[in-house]
Amino acid sequence: MITAWAGGLARHRIGRLLAAVAGIALAVALIAALGSFLTASKATMTGRAVRSVAVDWQVEVQPGADPNAVRSLVQAAGGTRAALPVGFARTTGFTATVGGSTQTTGPGVALGLPAGYRSHFPDELRTLSGSGTGVLLAQQTASNLHAAPGDTIGVRLPGAGLRQVRVDGVVDLPQADSLFQKIGAPPQSQPTAPPDNVVLLPAARFASLTHGATGVTTQIHVARDARLPADPAAAFSSVTGAAHNLEAKSAGSALVGNNLGAALDSARQDALYAQILFLFLGVPGAVLAAALTVAVASAGGERRRREQGLLRLRGLRPRQITALAGLEAALVGAGGGLAGLGLAALTGRLAFGAASFGAGAGAGTWALWYAVAFVLGVAVAAAAVLVPALRDLRTVTVADTRREPRGSRSPWWLRYGLDFALLTGSWLVFRASSGNQYALVLAPEGVPSVSVSYWAFLGPALLWLGAALLLWRLTLLVLAHGRPALARLARPLTATLSGTTAAVLSRRRRPLARSVVLLALAVSFAISAAVFNSTYRQQSEVDARLTNGADVTVTEPPGAQVRASAADTLKVSGVRHVEPLQHRYAYVGADLQDLYGVQPATVAKATSLQDAYFSGGTAGQLMHRLAQRPDNLLVSEETVHDFQLSPGDTVNLRIQDARTKALRTVPFHYAGIVKEFPTAPKDSFFVANAAYVAKATGSDAVGAFLLDTGGSHQQQIAAHLRRQLGTGATVTDLTQTRGTVGTSLTSVDLAGLTRIELAFAVLLAAGAGGLVLALGLAERRRTFALATVLGAKSGQLRGMVLTEALLLAAGGLAGGALIGWALSEMLVKVLTGVFDPPPASLSVPGSYLALTAGAAVVAVLAAALNGIRSAGRPAVEELRDL
Repeated sequence: MITAWAGGLARHRIGRLLAAVAGIALAVALIAALGSFLTASKATMTGRAVRSVAVDWQVEVQPGADPNAVRSLVQAAGGTRAALPVGFARTTGFTATVGGSTQTTGPGVALGLPAGYRSHFPDELRTLSGSGTGVLLAQQTASNLHAAPGDTIGVRLPGAGLRQVRVDGVVDLPQADSLFQKIGAPPQSQPTAPPDNVVLLPAARFASLTHGATGVTTQIHVARDARLPADPAAAFSSVTGAAHNLEAKSAGSALVGNNLGAALDSARQDALYAQILFLFLGVPGAVLAAALTVAVASAGGERRRREQGLLRLRGLRPRQITALAGLEAALVGAGGGLAGLGLAALTGRLAFGAASFGAGAGAGTWALWYAVAFVLGVAVAAAAVLVPALRDLRTVTVADTRREPRGSRSPWWLRYGLDFALLTGSWLVFRASSGNQYALVLAPEGVPSVSVSYWAFLGPALLWLGAALLLWRLTLLVLAHGRPALARLARPLTATLSGTTAAVLSRRRRPLARSVVLLALAVSFAISAAVFNSTYRQQSEVDARLTNGADVTVTEPPGAQVRASAADTLKVSGVRHVEPLQHRYAYVGADLQDLYGVQPATVAKATSLQDAYFSGGTAGQLMHRLAQRPDNLLVSEETVHDFQLSPGDTVNLRIQDARTKALRTVPFHYAGIVKEFPTAPKDSFFVANAAYVAKATGSDAVGAFLLDTGGSHQQQIAAHLRRQLGTGATVTDLTQTRGTVGTSLTSVDLAGLTRIELAFAVLLAAGAGGLVLALGLAERRRTFALATVLGAKSGQLRGMVLTEALLLAAGGLAGGALIGWALSEMLVKVLTGVFDPPPASLSVPGSYLALTAGAAVVAVLAAALNGIRSAGRPAVEELRDL
């Protein structure tokens, strides 16, 4: 019997089965793909954090402890690959006589590097000129002393006097902040900047040079090769625990500067944001695919009840009927699950080159996601097919299955106003979760535990559900009470059958409303996901441009007196405009802040100034104020609050006079708030008119030049300028900065993620628009056959089908657009922590949204055309088959 039933399903219900299988496959594929992607993303973040650290641990030997004993203890610790002693000595100054001119610097640091240091820690030093071994000067120190390889400099050490060394090379220290950290101090007590003056010496030369000097310490620099968990949070806990274990064993003789732990500390917060993105992108799509499957199954609900009644009349027991329903559920669940896993594996291979989505580590985790997705697919199939069959066995009699379905009372949620309650709750949660002091992700510095306030997602979730139910209510209202309007709309397509068409639509308002809502939800999911991804890419570019300043930026060393006229020498081939930017320091009260002098009329030619960077006016308006009144000043919001400033107030800044080297009070007038500015730090700073600053200080010296290349050939132009300028200035380009700024969340292949979820969104929109309509029309073949017998012409039947299709497409797309817009606004606000800086406006990918709408319309029209073709069969033949 079971074999015969399965064969009958395959012969006569293959379309319905395949449609249900397609819905299950989409749900399974989306969960498996995004879950595997989440695993791969976390492994990517951990790997990037590990690679970003040049020295994993800096173990400082405490006063009175034996460095050799501490080194032996470090070498014995599990996971240690290399442990080398490095000497640190404070200097009181450097001197050099070059070309008849003597240069003197302030205090600095001398380092003693053992043999083999660069082979074990290759990313700590980068050779700029001369030899990579011997006595090496940091780039800034070489610029301050005007020294080059071959020159002799003097190093003044406390307690040892002046010692002469010959320079062999000039190097860059890419990770100077961590190299010169204060070991054991909390983040707020760390130096604000690394020392400007640094000399690096071979260990033997360092020992002889610092003999008798005071203030000499030793650090053990450690490279680790311990296998870490793929999850950044777990890796952070592992590394932090190992560091604490070493400190406990040292009994106070060593302190660990855990650079690797600090990198993982940042990555674990980004991993939680990746998890949030999974919830945002994966769960709604999976729920939508499951709803699509249920809708597909319910489209044949009346037929399935009649078949069940016939089986009961022929003597089948409830257990046998349950077995037959379970067989159909198993076919749908297993077929859809396997198809979904195949689709997920194909997606991973096409987008990432592997079915694991690039998760080289933690392979078992991505395989677990595949298993979870398959089980969920089987569960959805059971809920869509088996559960309704069991319910009908308990509540529906054989006589009921032979009657035409009667209208029943309104759904309970409609009577009690659940849609309005959900929308009100969404607004309340959104208000609470979008406050200024609200943090979606809480990752306290150095604390192993991290947490996500998942309840903040209750706002978008309630909005999605509430808006869907409200659309359902409105659609039912229009179809129930708008028959005259529906008849007028249908008249061009159905002629004299317009009233009948309106009556049919009104009678079928519940399944039609469900189809409209399903299409709207699919479209809103596509819109919100696409807008989020597009806005994220936009803000990543904005962040990179803010950090670098322009396409290419030439930063002069501190103290260099480079005039604005030097911009002409930077106008190499490919450069459209060069903009000088002053960088000074100014005291407001006792607070020292950065001061940037700009040329208001031309600064926007080289960099991007968005209105979101300012408050109290647009970017153009505030630049116009600086040009109109040169002593106007743009101030950070924190400073305005701390000093209780009002527009027009006088702000007296103390700035160093270039002629006397003394601080001079310069009056400004507060004209607006600046929140972000190219090359500026994240904290407080000022923006002023460069001409006014130059006049007040007696110098137009430039801190940086911003170069506009039209967005092309940035790397080539930067490389040309590095060769032209040598070590005297730092040249950075936007391409280089994109790879270094932001969080490790940007290391996730968001392009691949976009392809995954946006492709699924298009398929869901097409499925929601076409599958349900096609199956609904297929179940109404008897209606069309009877209408033909009663005299309806083929053109009128075609008009009836097209009217329903157009109503579904228009209602679903319009409702989806409104829900998607509201959901995008709310999600971007809730996920503000993902964006740095927050967006001024949403980025709308018009081409993708047009593609999604087009796919939905094409699917609806294809289903309608298929229904029209079926309605064209001879009525007698159709009735005999049915």
